[in-house]
Amino acid sequence: MLNQLSDTFLLVFAGLFPVINPPAAGFIVLSILPHATPGERAILARSIAINSLFILLGSLIMGAYVLSFFGISIPVLRVAGGLVIAFAGWNLLHNSFGDARSAPSEASPDAARKDTLRAMAFYPLTLPVTVGPGSIAVAIALGTGRPRGQVQIVNVVGVLLALVVLCGCIYLCVRFAGHVGKRLGPVGTEVMMRLLAFVLLCIGIQILWLGLDDLLESVPLSVSVKP
Repeated sequence: MLNQLSDTFLLVFAGLFPVINPPAAGFIVLSILPHATPGERAILARSIAINSLFILLGSLIMGAYVLSFFGISIPVLRVAGGLVIAFAGWNLLHNSFGDARSAPSEASPDAARKDTLRAMAFYPLTLPVTVGPGSIAVAIALGTGRPRGQVQIVNVVGVLLALVVLCGCIYLCVRFAGHVGKRLGPVGTEVMMRLLAFVLLCIGIQILWLGLDDLLESVPLSVSVKP
C-alpha cells in the first residue's frame, strides 16, 4: 500500500513539476508585478496556489471529458495556450521594468488595486503563466492513464498529496520571489526579468509549435499524382 502511494505521488509530482517550474513562475510573477508590496505578494501567492490546485485537480479528473464535450483537441489547446504565453512573454520583454519599479504602490486607491490584483491572480498569473496548456495537457494525460474500474483510495490520496506539495512549492516561490529579487539588486533583477521574459516567449512558441506539429500530422495526405 505504501509503495502504491509513493508511486502515485511520484508519477503526478514528477510529471507536473518540470512543466510548471515553480521557481520560474515566481520570477515571472515578480516581473509582471515588480512593485507589489510583501502583503500583496502573500495574497497573490495564496490565490495562485489555490487556483492552480483546482485547475490541476479538475484537469486530472475531468479535463478529457470537458475537451471532448466542446470538441477541443489537445493540439488546439496547445496552439491557443502557446499564443497566449508567447504574447505575454513578448509584452514582458518590451515592458519598462524600471518605470514600473519606480511607480509608487499608492498610485491607485487601495480598493481598486485589490480588485485588480484579485482579477490578475487568476488571469494571467495562474492561467496561463503558472498553470499553462503544457501542464494542463500533462494532467489530462495522467488522468486518462489512470486505472479503469474502481479507483482505490490510496491512489486518490497520492494524487491529492502530490498536488498539495506542488502547489505549496508554487506558493513559496511566488511568495518569496521578491526577497530573492532584493538580494539580486536592481541590475540583477532587471537582467533576470528580461531573461525570464525571453524564456516565456520561447516556451509559448515551443508549445505553439508542438500543437501545430500535431495538427499537421493529423491532416491526411490526399494528394494523388496522376501518370
